[in-house]
Amino acid sequence: MSKLERVYGVIRERILNGDYGPGHRLVIDSLAGELGVSALPIREAIRRLEAEGLVLYRVNAGATVATADPAQFGEGMAVLAVLEGYATALTAPLLTERDFAELEAATDRMQECMERLDVLGFGQANRDFHAIVYARCPNGALVKSLRDAAQRLDHVRRTVFTHIPYRGVQSIAEHRQLIRMLRAGQPSDDVEAFARQHKLNTVEAFRRWHEESGAVAAPVRRTRS
Repeated sequence: MSKLERVYGVIRERILNGDYGPGHRLVIDSLAGELGVSALPIREAIRRLEAEGLVLYRVNAGATVATADPAQFGEGMAVLAVLEGYATALTAPLLTERDFAELEAATDRMQECMERLDVLGFGQANRDFHAIVYARCPNGALVKSLRDAAQRLDHVRRTVFTHIPYRGVQSIAEHRQLIRMLRAGQPSDDVEAFARQHKLNTVEAFRRWHEESGAVAAPVRRTRS
């Protein structure tokens, strides 16, 4: 692995796992010293991350972890909603009793993390929940697209659960409802629509918070149920 690839991988992982939150300043000299490289691979890594939308660079201000733009977040989450709704419908008949127990356990962990204000733990438990569905999905290409889309959006979704705690409560309730639907063997169209709307509800909560906090947000474009 080249120095650039190593540095890029480290910084990207820290952004995606929440170590570097939105607005965090990426100081080139500091990162170079910590990672034992020159400033050049740090700058190149920051350029790549900027192209991915994870980093914002301003002249005379430097590089910071990008904050969420409601329109871009909404578009990305709409894509994830469609993919995940379809994947959940495909997976539904393949879930086992063990899978249901793991889905319930992940949701219980979300509840526990919410009660102790553990945002990172909440996010991990949420990812664990959806990973159970991904693991049973028979379409490998779909799963890869899902994981890539989810990872790109995950650092923004932490902002939602940090600033909008009621969305975390609603998300837990929606997970429990989805488990009930899957256990009952409800029609695949109903499962797909509910799983899709689950994601879009997060977009709507973020849009409302963004507007109420004083920023102007673009309206969320919903897919049809």
